[in-house]
Amino acid sequence: MATKVELPAVEIPLCIGEKLCRIQQEFKAKKSRFNSFGKYNFRSAEDILEGLKPMNEKYGVYFTINEQLINANPPVMTSVATIWDCESGKSIDCSAVVGIDLNQKGMQTPQAFGSASSYAKKYALGNLLLIDDTADADATNTHSKEPVKAKEIQSLEIGTEAYNKAVDYLAGGGDIELIEKKYKLTNDVKLALLNNK
Repeated sequence: MATKVELPAVEIPLCIGEKLCRIQQEFKAKKSRFNSFGKYNFRSAEDILEGLKPMNEKYGVYFTINEQLINANPPVMTSVATIWDCESGKSIDCSAVVGIDLNQKGMQTPQAFGSASSYAKKYALGNLLLIDDTADADATNTHSKEPVKAKEIQSLEIGTEAYNKAVDYLAGGGDIELIEKKYKLTNDVKLALLNNK
């Protein structure tokens, strides 16, 4: 009778796509920043990069971000986030494109470029890692068991403190739809906000 020989288990290395898939499922990055206008927490590109560090060693990968300025009118910043496999040298990348408003009120040219760079990096990483970076609806939930009464929405007026905060919020890459959920906007106010963006 032949003796059954147990062979040692051989670990098959993961390909770059499998590694990225696992990282997308496991990845968590804290939302360390707070948006005072929209009243929600959000994560920055730095938060994402910090959260990725444990994945580098675990999966034998590393991440890079490359930026390019496109001299258009207005100028455009592109950012490409790439995951590299240390074993095979193969990579997968995703990009994001952000316009730069050089006429943004209250913002100097270096700040405009820096803001665009930060947003482009964040969204390129978000695209690569499948991060849903919408505002957390639970943050505004009171968890009350009583029926919620409809809240009367105020109108946003040009020149008010709330309007100026909305302009700053949009300049930082905020979404006009969140402003429309918080305030009634006439066509003139909405146009003025978009032109100040």
